[in-house]
Amino acid sequence: MIYLDNNATTKIDPRVLDQMLPYLTDLYGNASSNHEFGAKINQQVNLAKSQIAELIGCDAEELIFTSGATEAINLAIKGVVEYYQNKGKHIITSVTEHPAVIETCLALEKKGYDVSWLTPDSDGIIAPSMLQAAIRGDTILVSIMLVNNETGIIQDIKALSQLCRERGIIFMTDGTQGVGKIPIAVDEMGIDLMSFSSHKFYGPKGIGCLYIRNRKPVRVKLFPIIHGGGQERGLRSGTLNVPGIVGFGAAAKLSREEMNHDMKRISRMRDRLESELLKMPQTMRNGSLDFRIYNTSNICFEGADADAIMVGMKGIAISNGSACSSTAVEPSHVLVGMGRTALQAFSSIRFSLGRFTNDAEIDQIIATVPAVVANLRELVFK
Repeated sequence: MIYLDNNATTKIDPRVLDQMLPYLTDLYGNASSNHEFGAKINQQVNLAKSQIAELIGCDAEELIFTSGATEAINLAIKGVVEYYQNKGKHIITSVTEHPAVIETCLALEKKGYDVSWLTPDSDGIIAPSMLQAAIRGDTILVSIMLVNNETGIIQDIKALSQLCRERGIIFMTDGTQGVGKIPIAVDEMGIDLMSFSSHKFYGPKGIGCLYIRNRKPVRVKLFPIIHGGGQERGLRSGTLNVPGIVGFGAAAKLSREEMNHDMKRISRMRDRLESELLKMPQTMRNGSLDFRIYNTSNICFEGADADAIMVGMKGIAISNGSACSSTAVEPSHVLVGMGRTALQAFSSIRFSLGRFTNDAEIDQIIATVPAVVANLRELVFK
């Protein structure tokens, strides 16, 4: 199997798994227990938190563990609007966000909140002027994702957050596709809330984080959406997933150490793959050439259905959209939001490379795609 669907999930790094195994066997204690065994486990939880904090440039106490980015997004958005509802009921986000943000905001609209939906330009970029025009006196939250999961487009988070900081508005970003892949400094970028998951950068599934700024100039307050034993400062009750947390920390440490190497190696393979595929007639890149993450290429093969392309690519795992909405028989909301037609969206494929992708696999993709696409176009135009 050739796996080019790393934006959906990555393979767990064997070095990460090695760190986790003791906490699945002998070191099975509950991190919240008061006895010595529990205290020993809790030390490892704190170490993992410190490793993750170093990855994004925050204090360890500003991190809350969740089951993944989706839960973190729900806690962030719902927690903010409930805590600050006396200041206003206006939220700003974009039409190209991950479904976790979109569905949460749609649910809040039904409860009486007003949501402004920004539409990016044809390259997938949200200009600061778009956000500035949407901000109102009752705006309490802006949520714009750092890296788009389908196109890899990177937003100018610093410029967007600055507009919010000047007006006392909380700025949130879904950092899921960026954390562990590109350098992130929450202070420099002006981020107040950020969600992310371990399994997007070679850690285990089922564990994520929410960064909550707790330093000047903004100390964000949230209303909890899960109640119980008071774990994680009372914001996310529940027994901690210790093996997952240890793996999360190990993955964060490896990403800090190997980020530059991964970036150079993966970008070289992605660029070679893309340049060869774009030589085909009736193909085009979806999204900006200059402002995107190095592992992702989203290409439209006009006249060829993406699902049929994937069926024809035997033994090759690629994607035509978000893995979190892969059962939906609808065109990608991201590509449609960027101005692509429904037919163009249905003809688009996402290739997302990772740490374990190699040149031989790229060679095979380059050799396979043109024949599959040409055959499908011939069938369509017969």
